[in-house]
Amino acid sequence: MRRRRFLGAGAVTLGAAGAAGAGQLLAGNASASVGGATATAGAGTAVSGTVFKLGVASGDPLPTAIVLWTRIVPAQQGSSGILAPTVAVSWELASDSGFTTVVRSGTTTATGSLGYSVHVDVTGLRPATDYWYRFKALGRTSITGRTRTAPAAGDNPKNLRIALASCQNWQHGYFTAYRDMLEQQPDLVLFVGDYIYESSAYSYRVRRHEGVGQPVTLAQYRARHEQYNSDPDLQAMRAAAPFVAVFDDHEVEQDWAGDMANDPVAWPPAKFRARRAAAFQAFYEHMPIRAAQKPSGPNALMYRSLDFGPLARLHVLDTRQYRDDQATTSAGALKAGRVIMGDTQRNWLVNSMRNSGARWNLVASQVMMAETDFLAGVGKEWSYDAWDGYQKERATLLAEFQGIRNPVVLSGDRHRTIVSDLKLDYADPQSAVVGAEFVGTSISSSGDEDLVAFAAEWAPKLADNPHWKIIDARRGYLLLDITEDRIDARLRAISTVLTRNGTTTTAATFRVDDGVPGVYRADVPTEPSASTSTSAEESAGTEEPATPADTASPADTATPAQPAEPTESAMDPAAATAPASPSPTQSPGDAATDGTATDVSVTP
Repeated sequence: MRRRRFLGAGAVTLGAAGAAGAGQLLAGNASASVGGATATAGAGTAVSGTVFKLGVASGDPLPTAIVLWTRIVPAQQGSSGILAPTVAVSWELASDSGFTTVVRSGTTTATGSLGYSVHVDVTGLRPATDYWYRFKALGRTSITGRTRTAPAAGDNPKNLRIALASCQNWQHGYFTAYRDMLEQQPDLVLFVGDYIYESSAYSYRVRRHEGVGQPVTLAQYRARHEQYNSDPDLQAMRAAAPFVAVFDDHEVEQDWAGDMANDPVAWPPAKFRARRAAAFQAFYEHMPIRAAQKPSGPNALMYRSLDFGPLARLHVLDTRQYRDDQATTSAGALKAGRVIMGDTQRNWLVNSMRNSGARWNLVASQVMMAETDFLAGVGKEWSYDAWDGYQKERATLLAEFQGIRNPVVLSGDRHRTIVSDLKLDYADPQSAVVGAEFVGTSISSSGDEDLVAFAAEWAPKLADNPHWKIIDARRGYLLLDITEDRIDARLRAISTVLTRNGTTTTAATFRVDDGVPGVYRADVPTEPSASTSTSAEESAGTEEPATPADTASPADTATPAQPAEPTESAMDPAAATAPASPSPTQSPGDAATDGTATDVSVTP
């Protein structure tokens, strides 16, 4: 047992729950091909009447290519034994939703060794163009999906709309934030980690995880992904816009680092690598990602970049696979040579940003990059699982940001909206600002929280984190509109995830101006700066500006915090309580005295 994430945190013991009698952790051939010659289902095959009950998805858009995904699922969840070894799946891509003009079509083979998942990399497409697609197999037709290719290098896109999402725990709440996201019509959904949670079933949660114990085998990880992808709101969003997805820790096991499990006694490196191989394969089988990201045993190349014309280059990091084990002391966090990316990935990132030619260099990071000081007053306490636990490598990267055009980091993990400046040296209050970071809150993880308690706990810590612009404890997502002149970001906060009827509103808006490092609130008065307009109307575009009525409705009142699961909040201070502080000038309307909250945004 070890202390992992946070200074002074209790040890997290993660045993081999569910592993007993499970046999091999990885069943089948992890490197089997999805494509290939046409094959048909064998005689007497029994399949679900829905066949495509996990829906369809697209992802990783290029100017002339897009990945289309589906998975053939038999009647029994988590089982592949009732289908033939290979199933023929045909697909169509059209320029209209009625499929009167089919521009590409073909047939591929879904194999049992990859869970009957289908990944079709359709090429030869037109840039910045909407397409519709569908699949057919075993006499059934899937729902129709919509996707969009990226702009070409010579295009001049006026706007790129990205929805930033992360952390969707099935047991903590419903995924209804996707319902609002669907209405906002993003060009792209960027999911930066914790697509599933590996925790066991707990009956007191909103809805219950399938199975018994934690998933450790391929069949168990498949079953968990199947359950998550059965959510109707998630399915609808996956069918409506391309996703760019990457894993964090819970897709495998909480707080894993490289070849090290959270509990290396129960999971020594060799055994953990087998578990990671199973988790990686199940992740690949359920995500619209390219064959380049298909795992080879316990290894997968997940870091990559995507271009959106001259407007933006999106760099997707992998902050899990190449990191050193988490520090357990502040001295360890400050030790030279410790890495969260590794030299190869860091060099790739820096070179790609330097040479991108893009106006905006976006960096998708699974964990928070800006400093979080959890200790009010003298001294510092850090989350060692975040970039704070790898101080020297972060300092090296932030020094490189000085020579990069418009670096903006997009992160998750914290179950909080935390928007902040990236600074060259967090030990120096006068240090230069070199970029901006948007940490998106969770889709459902941590559920509805006691917002008054949240504000009271973190109020003393505001002065220790002067680079923050806001901390908000509600569930939801961030919606970013990227233009040549600026990035406007809206926090779309949902009133509750404990029922399916939560309402979503714009709780705050933020802006990053071209050529001006840092970020600021665009919906509240600010001190004069190098940036220009700060009106809410301009920052919100066609969306209504955040007003007291918009920020808090009767449905926004807090509910009692839910008990924490042993593998998550109770032993994960960074995930359970991200840093926060109410404004020193907080008005009486910001926090009610009757146990409810009308405004949980905490700003300097």
